[in-house]
Amino acid sequence: MSTLAQRLRAGDDTLWPAGNVAPTRLGWLEVPQRMHREAKDLARWAADIPFTRVILLGMGGSSLGPEVLRLTRDALGAEGRELIVLDTTDPATVASTDLEDAFFLVSSKSGTTLEVEVLLAHAWASHPDGSRYAAITDPDTPLAALAHERSFDRVFINPPDIGGRYSVLSYFGLVPAALAGIEVDGLCEMALETDIEGAVDLGSGMGEAARHGQDKVTIKVPPEFASFGLWVEQLIAESTGKSGVGCVPVPTTEDENGDDRHRVEVEAARLIDLGGLFYRWEVATAVAGHVLGIDPFNEPNVAESKAATREVLGSLPLPEQDYAAATDVSGWLDEVLQTGDYISVQAYLPYGHPEELEKVRRKLRDDRGGMAVTAGYGPRFLHSTGQLHKGGPNEVVALQLLRAGDQPKVAIPDHAYDFGTLITAQALGDYRSLQRHDRRVLRVAVEDLAELA
Repeated sequence: MSTLAQRLRAGDDTLWPAGNVAPTRLGWLEVPQRMHREAKDLARWAADIPFTRVILLGMGGSSLGPEVLRLTRDALGAEGRELIVLDTTDPATVASTDLEDAFFLVSSKSGTTLEVEVLLAHAWASHPDGSRYAAITDPDTPLAALAHERSFDRVFINPPDIGGRYSVLSYFGLVPAALAGIEVDGLCEMALETDIEGAVDLGSGMGEAARHGQDKVTIKVPPEFASFGLWVEQLIAESTGKSGVGCVPVPTTEDENGDDRHRVEVEAARLIDLGGLFYRWEVATAVAGHVLGIDPFNEPNVAESKAATREVLGSLPLPEQDYAAATDVSGWLDEVLQTGDYISVQAYLPYGHPEELEKVRRKLRDDRGGMAVTAGYGPRFLHSTGQLHKGGPNEVVALQLLRAGDQPKVAIPDHAYDFGTLITAQALGDYRSLQRHDRRVLRVAVEDLAELA
């Protein structure tokens, strides 16, 4: 095993710059062994839950791993209990989520995540019965205290030395997996069989490519595993996008090439193969951080976005806002785009239209000669790729898509604002944050994604 691989496996925090947070963030290296030991207990507990549907209330690192497991399971035609990942404050999506015959999994590392707090308030108002809830959180958090106070069915206390985006093989990813009928032991076994040397080479290549101008990591995945891009995009972007450098992940099911591209092809066939992919890319991303000379475990600009939202909510009512039309987008891009840029489509819109969002991404890519284009839903990306947009290289050209007209009114119990106000505040706060970092951003009001596709 290479020296670099040995140092990583030994938890050597000097792999990254002085002052890094690695000493309290390397628990992910050993967590597959622990979770493999607990797999049977998780499966027994999950089988006894007497509900046909599980609704996960989470955000960022607490939600994207479970979402990938769910979507891949469905794409492969595997069976299991219905799992709904609710990680948005969009009022239309929240209002349309059926809460009946549901077991609620409340997931937050800090136990103070705003989105999780308001989603729990929404669910509890309809079903104030602790036996229908379980929580996943770190030790001694407000969520842990609340879960005990309300007599939740179970409280899973995760090891505190695992950061959110590296937590998919801990309780945060594997409790939802067990509830969805996915083989937790199989996922862990595949993680434990990871070729560490190969993963180190993957990360070294990714970091070196970025240092030499190929910072767009084009990750081609099989169609059935397309959703893997949601998770790996978060992992790479939030881990490497800081201090003016970073790898820009571009997940795709098609061939995409360009002078600024570093191409990687992902191979997978079985659902449990995700366990190996998760661990392989965690190792690779940590190594890429070493090559780039940054701390891959902190997220300084994510906290900034949260503060920007609080600032807007603290000065309600919302100010009058100006938006461009879909017909303005092409001309604006002509004016601002430069060689080496990438376009980030940021959709603060109702969930449920991934094909339409992908059509928008591909059209922008093709219209711009194959330029790197990424696309994601807000506020989800504020807890993941948003770190890259503000902390990485100034190559991002952001299209912030918002709902044309007024938001539906969906109240948040015990809060002075509703869901529509909240998601609008999150979008406005992030817009201001991007501007403070001199990023190029255009706010566009749309009634339907087809206006851009």
